[in-house]
Amino acid sequence: MSNLGIEPEVLKAIYGQMARIRAVDKAIQAGLSAGKFMFSYWPMTGQECIPATISQLVTHRDYMVTTYRGIHDQVGKGVDLYDLFTEMLGRTDGVNKGKGGAPHISDPASGSMVTTAIVGAGAPIANGLAFAAQARGEDRVTIVNFGDGATSIGAVHEAMNLAGAWGLPVIFLCQNNTIGEYTKIPDYTASKSFAARADALGFKGVVLDGNDPAAFYKGMKEVIDGVRAGNGPVFVEAQTFRIGPHAGVGDSPQHSKEEVAAAKTRWPVPTTRALLLDAGICTAEELDALDAAAQAEVDDALSRAMACPVTPATETLTDVFADGDSVPQRGHYPVRVAEVEPTGERKSMLMLDAVRSAQEIAFAADPQVFLLGEDVGDPHGGVFATNRGLQTTYGKRVRPTPIAEQAIIGTAIGASIVGMRPIAEIMFADFLGVCLDQIANHAAKQRYMSGSATHAPLTIRMMVGGGMGGFGAQHSQSLEAWLLHTPGIKVVYPSNPADAKGLLLSCIFDEDPCVHLESLMCLRGTKADVALEDYRIPLGVAKVKREGTDITLVTYGWQVAQCLAAAEELAKDGISAEVIDLRSLVPLDYHRVLDSVKKTRRALVVHAATEFCGLGAEIASTINEELWSTLKSPAIRLGADWAPIAYSNAIESAQVPNAGSIVARVRAAMKS
Repeated sequence: MSNLGIEPEVLKAIYGQMARIRAVDKAIQAGLSAGKFMFSYWPMTGQECIPATISQLVTHRDYMVTTYRGIHDQVGKGVDLYDLFTEMLGRTDGVNKGKGGAPHISDPASGSMVTTAIVGAGAPIANGLAFAAQARGEDRVTIVNFGDGATSIGAVHEAMNLAGAWGLPVIFLCQNNTIGEYTKIPDYTASKSFAARADALGFKGVVLDGNDPAAFYKGMKEVIDGVRAGNGPVFVEAQTFRIGPHAGVGDSPQHSKEEVAAAKTRWPVPTTRALLLDAGICTAEELDALDAAAQAEVDDALSRAMACPVTPATETLTDVFADGDSVPQRGHYPVRVAEVEPTGERKSMLMLDAVRSAQEIAFAADPQVFLLGEDVGDPHGGVFATNRGLQTTYGKRVRPTPIAEQAIIGTAIGASIVGMRPIAEIMFADFLGVCLDQIANHAAKQRYMSGSATHAPLTIRMMVGGGMGGFGAQHSQSLEAWLLHTPGIKVVYPSNPADAKGLLLSCIFDEDPCVHLESLMCLRGTKADVALEDYRIPLGVAKVKREGTDITLVTYGWQVAQCLAAAEELAKDGISAEVIDLRSLVPLDYHRVLDSVKKTRRALVVHAATEFCGLGAEIASTINEELWSTLKSPAIRLGADWAPIAYSNAIESAQVPNAGSIVARVRAAMKS
């Protein structure tokens, strides 16, 4: 038996896990075929050996990230089968309250941290989990599972490059089942080896037989031991075969009958059973008992899951945010307590200094706070110097990254899920499009999909061009509407140094993902007195910047200064304009907006973003719905022309609202 290269009891335990995985697979496919239940299912038939073997090499302390096809990974990692079935069925007792389903399992108790339905997107998040373990001096290993098809995704390449640069304790486990969804390997890549890609990024790649439990155990043990010892990342190409189709039941229609038949002869469930018998490790009766125990466990879990109530519609808005009052809802306009003005020493600062001050306070207050992004280290402290001095003081808690926005945000997400408080800097808001998947599909949705089992308290700082001229169409966009249309993200947009500091500190210590938008017009604009102490501005609290009686100007960011200038000009005409600085866009302070408009009975919403489909349309519509019988004329809006921002100063200054165009819009409104 020693020539098997594996201890008999370990091989037996691996088979026991294979039996459980196979029983789960059969139960799902039988239930779907019989119409007993209905949900999306991506079978992993043929790949059982990989997670079954890994289960003998890791513990619940080690982290796992997997994909929508990862039911076998979930079983092997130790997710309770009743919790798993109720989740797949959308029931109240699901491990994630039935809100995530099979493609989005999150079970911190077992170490199954994230399951993503976006191909390849888990790799950057795994880096964050691995970074957290590394930063805390823990010996945890993170394994991120993905199929061969994911090797074509940019997020995987970005993640591998960052992991190599930082020496992260992460294993990129490619379960190479020979087909990416419906397309075979030769048709989507000329590459002869996925593992060889690691060599180009400076770390080890290995190829293992994912159908041979003894060989796979030996190879993975060496890999896991090395990663756990701090030797950096490893890429593992586990060669296997997906017998079933991309989705649904039956055999793969993309492979020939001969290919499927040949694959079944190498199928690890029956071949491992035969190995145990041939080696004299187990009798047929002992193996039958393992199979029966697995089947009984599955039958019991599934029958109880079928009896569990369906997750009700009353849960719709629960778990969007930690605080339900932050969720925008028609007719629900909570009154939030305004901030207490700080009383201590003040100093005149630019907004960039105030941002730096907020981060210094956060770093000192909580060792779990860290900063990552392109060029954020000293001596420059970021392209706009908002971080200058932090790396000198806090060392490796300030992490300059490759130019790779998906890797930046994914790392922040993963680290935040396990309790760190990352501040991720994205150099320009225009680059939001490069990492929008990580923000909108992962950071924003993690709390909801997991039923609050996990959440992502990260802060993303984005600089917003525009208004200055010379940056052009790809560095000047106000893209807050993209974020506002994504449930699960909080968005703030300060107009002055004092607010920037108080809002940023609130974001960093908020329990939900926040985006802190920093206008370049404000960062290096006027100075203001800012308290040196730690103070927080509650999210969702607007501020009246100027009292007025005839019209309310609702705005935010660098347009606040334009509205204040417009109000001065309007006063010469005898028009008294009240200016409200929203400060926070989600949550939004409708209470203060509506109170102001009840008084003035007219409203204009102003923003630098394009007018078409902008936030102004939402706010104006709500004002009109709520106060139509009070208004002297309908609430209106003013935003930028629906065109890319021009490099030409003359065009940009005309296409984006300014004091003059605001005045003209108000004068026209006052005549109606």
